[in-house]
Amino acid sequence: MDENAADLVVRGARIWTQDPERPWAQALVVRDGVIVAVGSDEAAVDHIGPGTEVVELNGAMVMPGLSEGHVHLYMGGSQAAFELPVLPTDGIDDVLTKVRAWSGRLGPDEWVVGGILGATLIDTLADRRHLRRLDEAGGGRPVLLRDDSMHNRWVNSKALALMGVGPATPDPEGGRYVRDEDGQLTGVLHELACTVAEGAFAASLTEPGARTRTAVATALEMLNSYGITSAQDALTMGPTYAALRELERTGELTARVVASMPVRPSLLEQGQVGDELIEIVMADPGELVRPAFVKVFLDGVPMTRTTALLEPYLCSHGQKPGTGELLWTLEDLVTQVEKCYELGLGAKFHATGDASVRLVLDAVHRVRDERGPGPRFEIAHVEFVHPDDIARFAGLDVAADASPFIWFPSVLQESIQQQVPAPLVEASWPFRSLLDAGATVAAGSDWPCAALTPDPWVGMQTMVTRQNPDPTVTGSLNQAQALTLEEAITAFTSAPARAMGLGEVTGRLKRGYSADFIVLDHDLFDVDISRVHATRVLRTYFAGRLVHHTAPSHER
Repeated sequence: MDENAADLVVRGARIWTQDPERPWAQALVVRDGVIVAVGSDEAAVDHIGPGTEVVELNGAMVMPGLSEGHVHLYMGGSQAAFELPVLPTDGIDDVLTKVRAWSGRLGPDEWVVGGILGATLIDTLADRRHLRRLDEAGGGRPVLLRDDSMHNRWVNSKALALMGVGPATPDPEGGRYVRDEDGQLTGVLHELACTVAEGAFAASLTEPGARTRTAVATALEMLNSYGITSAQDALTMGPTYAALRELERTGELTARVVASMPVRPSLLEQGQVGDELIEIVMADPGELVRPAFVKVFLDGVPMTRTTALLEPYLCSHGQKPGTGELLWTLEDLVTQVEKCYELGLGAKFHATGDASVRLVLDAVHRVRDERGPGPRFEIAHVEFVHPDDIARFAGLDVAADASPFIWFPSVLQESIQQQVPAPLVEASWPFRSLLDAGATVAAGSDWPCAALTPDPWVGMQTMVTRQNPDPTVTGSLNQAQALTLEEAITAFTSAPARAMGLGEVTGRLKRGYSADFIVLDHDLFDVDISRVHATRVLRTYFAGRLVHHTAPSHER
């Protein structure tokens, strides 16, 4: 056999390589899942042998497989495979109608679980009248609905009973069972009170392992359909990690996954956390599944005034002034960062406010000063960053994890604007300033938090336009922070790959890199920016293997 022959040759394409030394090419040559040549159609001929698969693309655009910087595989896959779909634009009547119809399909003791509720509903739902209506819609079954931030839940009376929560139950540390003016439970849960609900639901599952495996496989299939070939799972519990490793062992894994293990109990899922979880996961590393990060929650979300801000929230309807709450002290956070150095693990810090962002930077600064360069650190949800802290990201080598992609007018933004002072909102998502200061800006969806799907093309377009792709939603958000299309593509390819420690493996089409690439239905550089959100991925290749295929629209 010709030693020069390739397994796969892609020709006749318009290839955006994401390689600064050679931005464009016509052909890719792949052997054993790795790119061995990038160049012209003529040069690729030398690599075609009797067993080579040759794909002629007739001018179609090819680019690196996308890297998803922030996703929740188990929760997203569960929502897609098993749960009631609710739109964030649904009103209360719409939600109750959907709950009623869904519950009618279930057995008498099965839970109605779904999402995502619009954040603007949460305050409205804190009313006993609506709890009674949810009880009726559930038909005697427990109901658990998640909001678009995933930091709040709405449950009915049956769910509260299964949670062991009654009128006299104290709020859990770091959470709240919301009550009305008479002190009666409303079914609305904030922050770590959500963990109690999730635990009660999880206890009802008869085959949790099978459910987790199906959910994770479903999530990966969805990622591939959008052109995503590597992802950072933003909160990885033991069962999810075990499911990913099983898929890797059986050869069914269709993306690289970087795991992020929570160091403290999480509002998203119950289970082992901290040292116990890290020890279990680190004992079983994979080649494609990498246990490389811990997850640290610094604060909550602005919609429920639990984001930690430097300036007070707005006050209306009897709300008390405040700046939110930091869940870590500086000393405790320094200790955690030092532990990351000792374990060789990076950290993804959930910090949604300018005060929490500053706390992370202060802690990293102290440890970097003492120990020098070390693990990778990311700050997730860089919505609010004080101008004095912008330049610190690059100086400390801290990546800006730009998720979720709500940097445009939306239901979630409406809720945020009701709580956060206008000047802070108007300065939000400062991507241009971060990039100009040399920071890595790595995009992600945070699916299923705030996003109905992990569709990256919406996020890519709105990084450039700062406008909602829906033309009926007018206005823009902090237009001065808009990126160019090329910068937005970087934010969805090589930047998150670098941030999660895969920068020398994927995110570019370059000799020696994994053959992770996608074929698009149009050329991103040749269509109006308003059409980028409608991009369809015709083919997704992971390590040279076709893992997703959709026929062009004219063939359907």
